[in-house]
Amino acid sequence: MSRDTLIGSRIRERRTLAGLRQADLARRAGISASYLNLIEHNRRRIGGKLLVRIAEALEVEPSLLSEGAEAALLARLREVAAAHPATRVELERVEEFAGRFPGWAELLAEAGRRIDALEDTVETLTDRLAHDPHLAASLHEVLSTVTAIRSTAAILAGTEALEPEWQDRFHRNLDEDSRRLAEGAQALVTYLDSAADARRSLTSPQEEIEAFFAARGFHFAELEGPEADPEALIDPERLTSEAARQIAARLLRGYAEDAAAIPLDRAARVVAEHGPDPVALARATGADLSRAMRRLAAMPADMLPTPAGLVVCDAAGALTFRKPLDEFPVPPFGGACALWPLFEALGRPGQPVARRLVQAGGEARPVRALAVAGPAAVPDPDAPPLMQAQMLVLPEAEGAAAPEPLAVGVTCRICPRAGCPARREPSVLSSGF
Repeated sequence: MSRDTLIGSRIRERRTLAGLRQADLARRAGISASYLNLIEHNRRRIGGKLLVRIAEALEVEPSLLSEGAEAALLARLREVAAAHPATRVELERVEEFAGRFPGWAELLAEAGRRIDALEDTVETLTDRLAHDPHLAASLHEVLSTVTAIRSTAAILAGTEALEPEWQDRFHRNLDEDSRRLAEGAQALVTYLDSAADARRSLTSPQEEIEAFFAARGFHFAELEGPEADPEALIDPERLTSEAARQIAARLLRGYAEDAAAIPLDRAARVVAEHGPDPVALARATGADLSRAMRRLAAMPADMLPTPAGLVVCDAAGALTFRKPLDEFPVPPFGGACALWPLFEALGRPGQPVARRLVQAGGEARPVRALAVAGPAAVPDPDAPPLMQAQMLVLPEAEGAAAPEPLAVGVTCRICPRAGCPARREPSVLSSGF
């Protein structure tokens, strides 16, 4: 049913909200009650002066009756329906629903927005509780100190004839451990208080580095020329810890090496001709595929036809670098989905792995992912090889013909997929909200 044919439904809804009887509105509009009844049941088209008179009688703008629900509301209702594919929803009647029951439509759309926000919060906080190194270290310190105090107190309470020298020693231990407990508890409370904004609180060197790179759009124009000086870009105000500064310096040196091997102007020409294709870029420049992938992810947004995400992990599977996409979120602290081709590539060093992926969730769009693994440093014959894998993620073009995507998650704790053979732990979203 089109929007124009729903004018009568909107008139009936507005009349009901205004507490008017059909006869009262018909009298005010100068028409018969039977004719208004036909209009309200969408059996007579209406427009022009009569629509204006009815709008005046209802004390609303004529556009509210002729246009009905906003396009944004209809789009949001469709998104809510798409987020629950298992539920049969009459999408072809969404405009009729919004026109006849605008209040319920707004309520449903707002509930969908709230569910999205709650899922986002649960994802962030669950990942923090499960993997936040600062929180884990603080809790470990508090528990260790409590255990030490309890052990010392048990000795003092359970030993009847304890020499004064040992009593003094245990009393000193109690005093020192009590102070340590107070400091540890205060540090933990301060940390939790400062983490009110779960997304902006920087709690680890890795998060500081991610925020530092994200603030620059993951592109550093200062490192694109022959006079590149990575150390000069280290910002102590953003990189507050020594660990963050050391890791950032290493990443920036790698950026400068990539920029020297694949100059930006040459990369831009290849992208203009072939699109963001790392294989084409590697062939055109003679660089290895992993370097071409990093280079694409570091190019300015205005040089790419589509955003490019990048994820890097070490041989243990811990994420060491992350540039997420809206279509492909990445967990902040590791524990990513084991089905990602990033981890598959670790078992096939040197052999690229291409997959079409879609993350669990109602509004997820398919992406194209290419992963490859290789040495992270010059191989040492007397030491185990240091390997790393990286995965370039690109949004899929609308309408692109492709095989069925592989369904993956972000991390098991927030993945609603049932029956997944790669699941490590139950999901907090398994029962829904």
